Amino acid sequence: MASNSGNNTSAKTGGGKQSTPSAEQVVATFQRMRQEQRSMASKAAEFDMEINEHSLVIDTLKEVDPSRKCFRLVGGVLVERTVKEVLPALENNKEQILKIVESLNTQMQTKGRELTEYRERYNIRLVGEDDKQGKADASQAKESEGGGSKGGAGVLVS
Repeated sequence: MASNSGNNTSAKTGGGKQSTPSAEQVVATFQRMRQEQRSMASKAAEFDMEINEHSLVIDTLKEVDPSRKCFRLVGGVLVERTVKEVLPALENNKEQILKIVESLNTQMQTKGRELTEYRERYNIRLVGEDDKQGKADASQAKESEGGGSKGGAGVLVS
């Protein structure tokens, strides 16, 4: 039984060591978090382009006779419809994409706050960033973006 209690104590200390990750683990986690935020920014930019395309098509179709024939690409298949059938579907798609973009922006802000907290917790400094500038940038980012990272913030603000 004494050996069992010894194993329990070593397991407890081993658990304590896992809570403080190594420098490599900290950097890897930080890089992964930054990559997730970049991919969200990229996806949001793609959706913004789709919204612009939908707006152009909707504006064009509003000026056309509703009974006029038009073609729509659905799942890689070109389908013949009328303008009055296609227009509401396009407007609905645009609204759904807008909701997705809003959700992505919220997720990006949350991820930015997590990144900032992680940087502060482990005192992470980026290459080329000196102490004074890093602290000024972090406080400005918190005030303007709620902690968003510098890379994705400029792309998505509209």
